[in-house]
Amino acid sequence: MVNKRFNIVAVICWVALFTPVTTAASNSLVHELQPGYLVLSLVDTDVYSVLWKVPAVKGRPMAISALLPENCSQRSAEKLVWNGSAYIARWHTTCIGGLEGGVIQIPGLEKTSTDALVRFDFANGVNEARRLTPGAPSFIVPAEPNRFQVAKTYLLLGGTHILYGIDHLLFVLALLLLVKGSRRIVATITAFTVAHSITLGVSTLSIVRIAGPPVEAAIALSIVFVASEIIQSRNGRQGLTERYPWVVAFTFGLLHGFGFAGALLEIGLPQHAIPEALLFFNVGVELGQLLFIGAMFAIAGIYKRLAQRYSIPQPEWGWAVVPYSIGAIAAFWVIERVVAFI
Repeated sequence: MVNKRFNIVAVICWVALFTPVTTAASNSLVHELQPGYLVLSLVDTDVYSVLWKVPAVKGRPMAISALLPENCSQRSAEKLVWNGSAYIARWHTTCIGGLEGGVIQIPGLEKTSTDALVRFDFANGVNEARRLTPGAPSFIVPAEPNRFQVAKTYLLLGGTHILYGIDHLLFVLALLLLVKGSRRIVATITAFTVAHSITLGVSTLSIVRIAGPPVEAAIALSIVFVASEIIQSRNGRQGLTERYPWVVAFTFGLLHGFGFAGALLEIGLPQHAIPEALLFFNVGVELGQLLFIGAMFAIAGIYKRLAQRYSIPQPEWGWAVVPYSIGAIAAFWVIERVVAFI
């Protein structure tokens, strides 16, 4: 039988997960949460190649822009072009004396609910990344690389990536619904963590590379599989995940790790601090995952107390809301992602 501690999710998730996810499927919420992305690559002394990527919101570029330091010959994009997934601009600019000491800003970011990633090269060719937020939409480029700043940036990037990664969270939620017993849950989540840590590392370091679109489709398929096993369990048929949860979690965790790596590869790693960036991105992912799991347990505990105190009835069909919702959403993603790369 499905783990009764998570019956609350049948009520809560219909509003808290199903509604935003279906909205995201129409690409509205997804783009609201996607970050802006600014890259300044040194191509010659004081000369930089600039890439500025802006997510779309309701068919138009998000109302944010990139503003380079005052010593740069061209400080902002002249025109944005749609490339099928975002609006982009590319140009070259000359920043006399380099970027060091200058201010890089993302005007308009303070009015959004997203962030912006800035990757830039120092005069010696070493690169670094910064994450800008609505509360801090600008920063002063330091005189030299800062390892503490690298750790902070990639820790936050990892955390926000998992918390915005609804497909990864739905997979974890499905495991929580299916696996019984605290020790088995810990073993299952640990196996999932170890597996995606392995593939995140080998993919980011270019030891193994797998095309992103098929991986994303397979991730969605893994969610469909576990959701179907929740339904089988309710009907008295013990599936593979229920019998060997850590094996299934480890196997699918390898796929999810390649998905995490796709986001990290887009951002890039600073050459002077690759181990630190990789480590703290992974730690951020794990902290975000633990935060989500803790929230699910807290919600379940609160609901249990309220149900006992106020005699809240639990409908017979309540258990089915979450697995069918998760399965339907993931099945939609499978079709959408397969069609996208075919």
